[in-house]
Amino acid sequence: MKKTITVVGLGLIGGSLAIALRGFEDYEIVGVDVSQPTLRFAAEHGVADRVTEDAGAVIPGADVVILALHPRGIVRFLSEYRDRFQPGALVTDVCGIKTTVMAGAEVLPPEVDFIGCHPMAGTEFSGIEHAFGDMFRDSHLILTPRETSTPAHIALMERMAAHLGCKDVYKTTPEAHDAMIAYTSQMMHIIAVSVCDDQRLFSCKGFEGSSFRGCTRVAALDVGLWTELFSMNTPALLEVLDRLLENLQSYRDTLAAADAGTLSQKLAYSAARKRQMDLPGPDLLA
Repeated sequence: MKKTITVVGLGLIGGSLAIALRGFEDYEIVGVDVSQPTLRFAAEHGVADRVTEDAGAVIPGADVVILALHPRGIVRFLSEYRDRFQPGALVTDVCGIKTTVMAGAEVLPPEVDFIGCHPMAGTEFSGIEHAFGDMFRDSHLILTPRETSTPAHIALMERMAAHLGCKDVYKTTPEAHDAMIAYTSQMMHIIAVSVCDDQRLFSCKGFEGSSFRGCTRVAALDVGLWTELFSMNTPALLEVLDRLLENLQSYRDTLAAADAGTLSQKLAYSAARKRQMDLPGPDLLA
């Protein structure tokens, strides 16, 4: 009997995963979503081998379940279906926050394995109509296994990552993941939306340089998703924002003092650190 990977949530990430996983080993890809327009689009465009709105009908027979929902939706789903997963099944997620999700997975029975997962890929768009199979190519895949996660399931995740075209797989703790993502992703989104809050935004329309467009690209975000991500990672995010505010204040103070010498030194220090970051060499997530 053919094995099954069920992807719950066919938005941008879930839809892209379903597309990219088609043809993986001997697995059938089943897509689940509650939105009828999403299901119609998925069926018409071959996003998965088959699609359904009835999670309860397919979860008991799934060998792998990938939850591509908003964070609180993942936690609710785990609680609602905790007794419906097949014994020996692997359950994973693609959420950008790991501590809360891993805690939510504690409701699962011991015979169901849960491995936290975060593919470091995405766009500023949302919805299945923007999904594409090459989204994860050359991206990092972060895993946060539990102590009880089986080597066989970790190896399965690694093979799935290779099929997706991921650059590598990095294993870490939920806490380390959330601290890192607070700095490399969440803070950058807050910078982007803060820049767009400036009262002069629309008076500058048409005069944006590439640096402005690059900085603000992610500001057109999914409000519901990012409200949850920020709220559920508040301690780590506040820590990096406090450091950012200190650095901004330092530059402001130097400018206010008209201290060109110190300003030049600060700029040289920052530029050198950026150039060092961009040098080829061992990758943090390698």
